[in-house]
Amino acid sequence: MPMFVDTSPPGQCIFCRLVAGEIPSAKVYEDALTIAFMDIGQVTPGHVLVATKRHAATLLDTTPEEAAALMQTARRVALAVRTAFDPPGLTLLQANGALGGQTVAHVHLHVVPRHEDDGITFTWPRQEPPAAVLAGYAERLRAAL
Repeated sequence: MPMFVDTSPPGQCIFCRLVAGEIPSAKVYEDALTIAFMDIGQVTPGHVLVATKRHAATLLDTTPEEAAALMQTARRVALAVRTAFDPPGLTLLQANGALGGQTVAHVHLHVVPRHEDDGITFTWPRQEPPAAVLAGYAERLRAAL
């Protein structure tokens, strides 16, 4: 993932400034809860960011309505990307917190058209825990729900 860190002064969010119209953007779509705009750090042609209009640092800080709107807008943008750029693949990426790979502390989702040899990779080590361990993890999650 390209490394960009929001260097806005404390209390100022670059995406909030974009939503407010204080800084220019290549806006693709906007509705009551979300905004979609071209990423200045284009990974591939047609790379779009979809963000909530209201400031929420991570997905966990959104309302259920905002989270649903975020995905609905991402789907709408993905369909437009398919029509406009005809990529053979598409990646949706949503990161939370610095350790999760989030570089701007305003919830957003990347819609990235994918092409052969585009240089994007996603790898992680498979742990393959025993079934009993997975069952324990599932139980913890069910209890939390």
